[in-house]
Amino acid sequence: MFGIENLWLFIISGLLLNISPGPDTVLIVSRSASQGWRAGLVAVAGIGTGVCVHIFAAALGVSALLATSATAFTLVKLAGAAYLLYLGAKMLLAKSAAQGVIARPVSTASFRTIFLQGFVTNVLNPKVALFFLAFVPQFIAVDAANKALAFVILGFIFNLNGMLWCVCLAISAGLAGQKMQVSSGVAKLLNKGIGALFVALGVKLALAEQR
Repeated sequence: MFGIENLWLFIISGLLLNISPGPDTVLIVSRSASQGWRAGLVAVAGIGTGVCVHIFAAALGVSALLATSATAFTLVKLAGAAYLLYLGAKMLLAKSAAQGVIARPVSTASFRTIFLQGFVTNVLNPKVALFFLAFVPQFIAVDAANKALAFVILGFIFNLNGMLWCVCLAISAGLAGQKMQVSSGVAKLLNKGIGALFVALGVKLALAEQR
């Protein structure tokens, strides 16, 4: 249907890829554990919206530009890396956490800011665009009448799978964060550890090569 092949294989592969840890996982877990599951769900919404941008961009051929233009790839890659480094540096330089409760973060953020963090982190990551360009076409028939429509359908299936996993992750991390009562020193170390991970992810993205 719609020129889509091996749909179940696509769904299973997509689930496995979504479960793999990355910047999205770090953002969701950190916000859920520190500000509650609602904040985590807001991050999930931002991430899902960012993925939608890549779906339509890839379907319209914009992702092909990132795959063929070294300049375009480098500009988007560096912008995404800079944002991750900013998030990490902000957490590393933040002052102490509230006394005694891990659910109170070193630095809180409004739901609007959390949504934008999830959105921008995805939109400015060219690896996401290149993933869609390389992975999704494998499940579209060569003789498909409307390849762009098939691409969008598969993209939304992948995004839905990812959002279901992210929702479970946000709720689990939020509930765990509510039950964990630790000293402000431990909370501070946890947040700095998350910040350091964001910095590492930013450096990794900045050093990523176009393939």
